[in-house]
Amino acid sequence: MNEIVYLNGEYLPREKARISPDDRGFIFADGVYEVVKYYNGKPFRFDDHIFRLNNSLSAVGLKFDTSWLAFAFDILLRKNNLQNKQAGVYWQITRGAGKRVHHFPENIKPTIYAFTFELPSMFEKLEKGIKVITHEDIRWLRCDIKSVSLLPNTMLYNKAVENGAGECILIRGGMVTEATHSSVLAVKNGKVYTHPLNNLVLPGITRKVVKEICLSNNIDFIENTFGEQELYEMDELMLAGTGSEIMPVIQVGEKITGLGTPGPVTMFLQDKFYKLV
Repeated sequence: MNEIVYLNGEYLPREKARISPDDRGFIFADGVYEVVKYYNGKPFRFDDHIFRLNNSLSAVGLKFDTSWLAFAFDILLRKNNLQNKQAGVYWQITRGAGKRVHHFPENIKPTIYAFTFELPSMFEKLEKGIKVITHEDIRWLRCDIKSVSLLPNTMLYNKAVENGAGECILIRGGMVTEATHSSVLAVKNGKVYTHPLNNLVLPGITRKVVKEICLSNNIDFIENTFGEQELYEMDELMLAGTGSEIMPVIQVGEKITGLGTPGPVTMFLQDKFYKLV
């Protein structure tokens, strides 16, 4: 069966989808995106994703009505026979096609593109944990915008792949920010630590869920910066993201984290998370 995608009001086979070479998403990476996970046809935290998308759109001055997206994505899932599986829906909105100018041109129509894909939980990694590496955070200073400009992220994630690791934790000015496509959380003496929300990190949806679980279970959730050296001294480390879910980290570079197995707080959060989904 041909994969069906959504493009500017049409559902069509992927090979028939056409976007102008003058689209500003192609020329300038002038656009934003989101990915939401569906569990058996039901989106997890869809409203949170839409809220974040609207914030990204507002930040880049892109006007777009997002109120109809839930309906469109339900159709897209059904057309690809993914309504009864764990699946992801990716969508991006660019400013549209127009003359190549460095300011935002008026009177051009945004381009919206969406596709679906299977997104099963990575149970073996979730059970055993993964290795990560660290690298200087070379991204821009508006990481709170979910921009399609992901070249730095892909460069750094590729370094993780080359080193047999599952992610790359980013360090800016000696402090841990996040990873290339997930939030970083650490546990010390039963307390959960993570970088505060500001322009240097994306406001992760799964991070928000972890915070809610912690607060409702009397686990201290401390939003404060911590340094790279402290990263190696934590009792537990984990990543949080739409695809990662709550992923234990058992090794950073060549150093084992904690006991080298997923820790009790991480496993507790995983259990509570799966009861939600």
